[in-house]
Amino acid sequence: MIAVWIHELKSYFHTLTAYVFGAFLLCFIGIGAMMYNLEMAVSNFEYVLSFGCLVFVVIVPILTMRVIAEERKQKTDQLLYSLPISSTNVVLGKYLALLVVYLLPLCVVSLYPLVFSRYGEVYLPTSYGSIFAFFLLGAALIAVGVFISSLTDNQGFAAGIGIAVILLNYYSVKLAEYISSTALGTMIALWVLAAVLGLIIRYVTGQENLALAITAVLLVAVFAVYQVDATLLEGLLPNIMTQLSLFERFYVFVNGVFDLTGIFYYLSIVVFFLFLSVQSLEKRRYN
Repeated sequence: MIAVWIHELKSYFHTLTAYVFGAFLLCFIGIGAMMYNLEMAVSNFEYVLSFGCLVFVVIVPILTMRVIAEERKQKTDQLLYSLPISSTNVVLGKYLALLVVYLLPLCVVSLYPLVFSRYGEVYLPTSYGSIFAFFLLGAALIAVGVFISSLTDNQGFAAGIGIAVILLNYYSVKLAEYISSTALGTMIALWVLAAVLGLIIRYVTGQENLALAITAVLLVAVFAVYQVDATLLEGLLPNIMTQLSLFERFYVFVNGVFDLTGIFYYLSIVVFFLFLSVQSLEKRRYN
């Protein structure tokens, strides 16, 4: 894992990837700091991070699109499979290298509250709690990007899907207001999600019977709940969309609440999507 981590870090810093990523992140947060902290004379640095989280829609897919997709395109993934290291070590090494690239500009950002506190009152606990949540938010989105990159050998396609997924998650709370809250509409939507989940499981694991079994169980379970007590499904889908929003949980930290549930949720997203990435590599290894 360490060898993969070092190799990935060298590749990022020997090309423009790490520098463009860091410059883009610092530029966007710098614009937010100028707008809020300087021009509007607002002492809350966490508002800058709330504004800056929109940058993830672009920079995370661009950073992660090549991490595995390029290996598959150039057939260098075959070399990785021949080495005496597991797919878990490969994914973890690549992911930790991405975290380092992400963490370096964030270390510069962490100096902003200290600088601003020299010229006014800045509540540092909330500022640094928000920076910590900002790091976890980025770490979770990077894990999602790594998984998307593991599904294809086309970097452009991986970036496009990544942008769409993150943008959908960013606006999920607003979109939830327009989603049907009726029991029937929720049941149909959950059936669609169950079918999509089955397709993902089939693609990642290559086990069609497992995918069909899980999809069938979910379809029957949702239908059974609808028949027993349809009121349980009313408003369920909008609530799920709100709860799954990574950005909405970040706003809790911005509001001054150190949410342990949010931390656990971010870590769960990281573990879940890295696990799916490992399974995707394992499927290709044995094929």
